[in-house]
Amino acid sequence: MRCEVIAIGTELLLGQSVDTNSSWIGEQLALAGIDCHYQAKVGDNIQRIVDLLTLALDRSDAVILCGGLGPTQDDVTREAIAQYMGATLKRDPALVDRIRERFAARAREMPDNNLRQADVPVGASSIAEMPGTAPGLICPIGGRVIYAVPGVPSEMRTMLEGSILPDLKRRAGSEAVIRSRTLRTWGQSESGLAEMLAGRIEALDRTGNPTLAFLASGIEGLKVRITAKGADSAQVDALIAEEERLVRDVLGDIVFGVDEQTMESVVLDLLRQRRLTLAVAESLTGGLLASRLTDIAGASDVFRGALVAYASDVKHQHLGVAEGPVVSEAAAAQMARGVRDLLGADVALATTGVAGPSPQEDQPVGTVYVAMALGAQVETRLLHLGGNRRQIRQFTVIGLLNLLRRRLLAA
Repeated sequence: MRCEVIAIGTELLLGQSVDTNSSWIGEQLALAGIDCHYQAKVGDNIQRIVDLLTLALDRSDAVILCGGLGPTQDDVTREAIAQYMGATLKRDPALVDRIRERFAARAREMPDNNLRQADVPVGASSIAEMPGTAPGLICPIGGRVIYAVPGVPSEMRTMLEGSILPDLKRRAGSEAVIRSRTLRTWGQSESGLAEMLAGRIEALDRTGNPTLAFLASGIEGLKVRITAKGADSAQVDALIAEEERLVRDVLGDIVFGVDEQTMESVVLDLLRQRRLTLAVAESLTGGLLASRLTDIAGASDVFRGALVAYASDVKHQHLGVAEGPVVSEAAAAQMARGVRDLLGADVALATTGVAGPSPQEDQPVGTVYVAMALGAQVETRLLHLGGNRRQIRQFTVIGLLNLLRRRLLAA
């Protein structure tokens, strides 16, 4: 069973609204074992919607239209479906009553144009779930089917879960499961990952199941998504687990997490497992490192605190940094030792450098020193980072956390 998703609304094409509905629908279709090979957007134009429906139903068994079921003149999904079906629209008295009830429940008078929402193409039926004033539609056409749902996310989700997914499974005639697992990596380019995994990709191209895909996530690194399809959860889980093992064998410790894990959540878990506490001293990152750590619920059992030593005299007075240049390896090391002792932590991290826009202490923008104090050892690194001020700060944070992650794994 193949199902396409078409999001309707000129505002989507103009960038005035972001289409989050299609991604959610695609996820639910995958969980239900329904293949979704295409998703598209189209404006509020009857003929263009009909053209896209024609293309979609030439190659797929079902289409979910999302949006365009409101009461205004630019809500033309009903008309487009009727034109495609070669049918007329007929007003459903039961839907009229339900729409009136919605307005009465809110103590509001119903405008006459809301009656348009009760128009149903002959041969179609309305979806039982109706959280708002817009009825959804199920429109069978031979062996294929069109579903129409409102663009309001809560209404769409209710209809999809209550009626559309069960109907799609019934039409498919057999259950299937599609699942994905995402391995999160840091420290390699997309082309580099593709080169490293070329052998696995070639092998999977021959079998077709599971599959690998690369997803760039900006500051958060690169994701390797493993997707498998099978008759049941056990079969799919086994396929994914085996492929994950093979991918990890190739990539090694550049894989730092799975699915929703972040670099900071992984680091906090590693510290927790080793019964270690953490403190940080920040200069150029200005509290960003502490903010990311404390965004993780439960961080307080590991994270002792932070000192944002932005001014040089704060570094000297509170962290024991010697007089002289503060954009230096020595200053970073002294900051790490100082905050570890000040806050009584087992591990400490420190950042200092030049985020821009101007050079500092004759050091160019992008010069960053980081330090990690763990036990009696203090490790420092000089980083040369590109990008704007925000990017330099972000890369410093995740790069330093990754340094700590690898050090903890090696301990």
